[in-house]
Amino acid sequence: MFNINELMRKAQEMQQKIQEGQAELAGMEYVGTSGGSLVSVSVRGDGSMKKVEIDDSLMKLEEKEILADLIVAAYNDARGKADKASKDSMSGMMSSLGAPAGFKMPF
Repeated sequence: MFNINELMRKAQEMQQKIQEGQAELAGMEYVGTSGGSLVSVSVRGDGSMKKVEIDDSLMKLEEKEILADLIVAAYNDARGKADKASKDSMSGMMSSLGAPAGFKMPF
């Protein structure tokens, strides 16, 4: 028999867990590298950049374009790690709540 109260309770529980997971992921830090680790970028789970580290060997005017490309690549690497962690966390959370694989919340 269909129980709307139970469904609403589970939906609220799911929403609460998702919000907690998002807050936790937003505070985590992910490091991306490029150029054989000559450039590293740290981003938070919310996508904001925290830190850029550049090897001294790249601090030459003629290397400016390469450096810019390496920073972008390192950021994209870190952001990809953050996105994957978020996706994995949400998948695990949804399956622990009994949601079918691939289920997406409407909010």
